[in-house]
Amino acid sequence: MSNKVQNNKAWWLVLPVFLLVAFSAVVPMMTVVNYSVQDIFDQSNRYFVGADWYRQVLRDPALHDALLRQFIYSACVLLIEIPLGISIALTMPTKGRMASVCLIIMAIPLLIPWNVVGTIWQIFGRADIGLLGATLAKLGVSYNYAGDPFDAWLTVLVMDVWHWTSLVALLCYSGLRAIPDVYYQAARIDRASGWAVFRHIQLPKLKNVLLIAVMLRFMDSFMIYTEPFVLTGGGPGNATTFLSQTLTRMAVGQFDLGPAAAFSLVYFLIILLVSWLFYTAMTHNDKQG
Repeated sequence: MSNKVQNNKAWWLVLPVFLLVAFSAVVPMMTVVNYSVQDIFDQSNRYFVGADWYRQVLRDPALHDALLRQFIYSACVLLIEIPLGISIALTMPTKGRMASVCLIIMAIPLLIPWNVVGTIWQIFGRADIGLLGATLAKLGVSYNYAGDPFDAWLTVLVMDVWHWTSLVALLCYSGLRAIPDVYYQAARIDRASGWAVFRHIQLPKLKNVLLIAVMLRFMDSFMIYTEPFVLTGGGPGNATTFLSQTLTRMAVGQFDLGPAAAFSLVYFLIILLVSWLFYTAMTHNDKQG
């Protein structure tokens, strides 16, 4: 029989973390939950409405359209940025001064604030003074992100690719650098092709890194707000009005706090559910093994 004394005092070290999470996440969320089930006029006049705001939000056609645009946009972001980031990481040098130069260049877009990114592309795409817009105009290409929905959508997508592909590339680069050289030595002995090395050595070793990259890019693209708001303001029409802009317009512009609170919780649950599905799908093979 063991005479070991159980000492659980170390759990007190975790208490500050619980308090931080409580005050930074749980308490604000409970406030939102409170707003989502009440019709609040002022501090003294509020009425319990139950799930009325949730029913209103889930039946709103404008929110359905914004949700569809959001899913299409996030899917396009993942389909472009993940393969492009992997390709860039594979071509980056691993030794010498050029490796450091490439890392610095790849990190530059990540250091630019989101509102500045929108301003840069707003000027870049103008037909009178913007390099992209003026060049396309001289080539005879009709391009107007402020008036054409397709041009606006394409500009927002390219802007996101320019801004965030570096993150995927740097994550993949770090994953590639962590692969031991013995794998490559064995591949050279077996005279494996470049595709075989990528398929059987590099890609399997990048699985965990790609999981992080996919999760980060999905969550960020699904919550995108600042860049398209600065660039297009959600227009033309509602072409680039995503869920976050719809929520802001509802809460700040219309001051509909009840529906906005209900919609924010639905928004949060959608992100949580899809992220869990991504994680489950990408780790399914590991669990089987």
